[in-house]
Amino acid sequence: MSRHQGRRHQGPHRPLCPRPQTKRLWLAPLLVLAQIVGLAGCERASGPSEDLASAMDDTALEHAAKHMDPSYVCPMHPSVVRDAPGHCPICGMDLVEQRPGPVADPGSNERPTVTLIPAVIQTLGVRTAQAARGTLWQRIETVGRVDYDETRLAHLHPRAAGWVETLELRAEGEPVRRGQQLAELYAPDILSAQVDFLLAQGRTGAERHVSQDKARNILRLLDVPDDIIREIERTGAPRNRVPVRAPIDGVVTRMMARDGMYVTEASEMFTIADLSRVWVLVDVYEHQIDWLREGLKAEIRVPARPGRIWEGNVDYLYPELDPVTRTLKVRLVFDNPDGALKPNMFADVSIFGGPKRDLLKVPAEAVIVTGERSSVVKALGAGRFRPVDVVTGMARDGEMEILEGLEPGDEVVVSGQFLIDSESNLQASFMRMAEPDGEPPAASGREMAGGHRHGH
Repeated sequence: MSRHQGRRHQGPHRPLCPRPQTKRLWLAPLLVLAQIVGLAGCERASGPSEDLASAMDDTALEHAAKHMDPSYVCPMHPSVVRDAPGHCPICGMDLVEQRPGPVADPGSNERPTVTLIPAVIQTLGVRTAQAARGTLWQRIETVGRVDYDETRLAHLHPRAAGWVETLELRAEGEPVRRGQQLAELYAPDILSAQVDFLLAQGRTGAERHVSQDKARNILRLLDVPDDIIREIERTGAPRNRVPVRAPIDGVVTRMMARDGMYVTEASEMFTIADLSRVWVLVDVYEHQIDWLREGLKAEIRVPARPGRIWEGNVDYLYPELDPVTRTLKVRLVFDNPDGALKPNMFADVSIFGGPKRDLLKVPAEAVIVTGERSSVVKALGAGRFRPVDVVTGMARDGEMEILEGLEPGDEVVVSGQFLIDSESNLQASFMRMAEPDGEPPAASGREMAGGHRHGH
């Protein structure tokens, strides 16, 4: 700032010693006259567009900004700022003139407005788009893991203590069919129940049927198959060993039984999983939970089966979030008739939540996310731009929902907005350096800007 301008913006001289009250009375008219003369001088300096009335309404910062000398910036390297025309020391481009735009009140929530000349707008490639109402499809993209359907697992335990004999299954992973014999079991309690059943067959009178039904039910509770019971009834002889059969079609995922092993009711001999239907477990972020409900359609793709798509449904939303990842576990169900989906496969998952209509949206690239807030740069026309804070909603296919901060028809910057936002933040920093009473600090705004530029 020139010395003349520095004198123009200095406040009235404060004497070191207090003056008598009588002298203040006759000085007051002179101070008012000096202010009027100063404002008239400012009118002449700033041009015919600023009249006396508007100048008197300006704050100190606004008044200082109007008389601040222009700065010259590099369109490609905004950090290069000079007080006079020249060339960029990095790329050699001509520096372009940039004057400060209107200054916002430091006490307001509005961000300072940035004014750019057309040459800078063109060089920076500033593009805008309009905030408009429309439809976004709620779709969640995530990664899941194929798992067994736990409702289709069968755990085989003996109903009586005994010994495993004639084991026919040799390894885990083998497929089995329902009713297939896996082993035979010799159990003294089952043998004793067969003898009681045969004794009931020889009884006569009214108690015969009651005794037979009771003995037959005991054998069933001991997991003796019905065809074996009929065989015992027909032959009249007990069997020392009874078969252990697969209750479902599936794959043996766990085998603890071995030939000659002694087992009890607590012993798990086999676990069989039916893989004709599988679960896919996924984690959904907290902000997407509101889109979810049971019954929604879902699709998966697995890297091991390129080109194939499986269609399923959302089966269950688990009751609590993971405290570390802040995600909710969701269970999906898919038919797997050919067994192509294997447990522990990774899957790319899409969950379709349906359309969300009549919402306000902008291109997602227009939104600046800092971690503390989200904002966009509004284009006000005539080369003026102002960052505004917004509240965002769902994002899909390159578009972002705006819940607060914009109105339909607002123009937002989609290219070059980061540089404009940085310039606005820089102006806001200068404003915050002002004294609490609103007057500029000891160094004028132009001198602070100059010191900042020299630092670059």
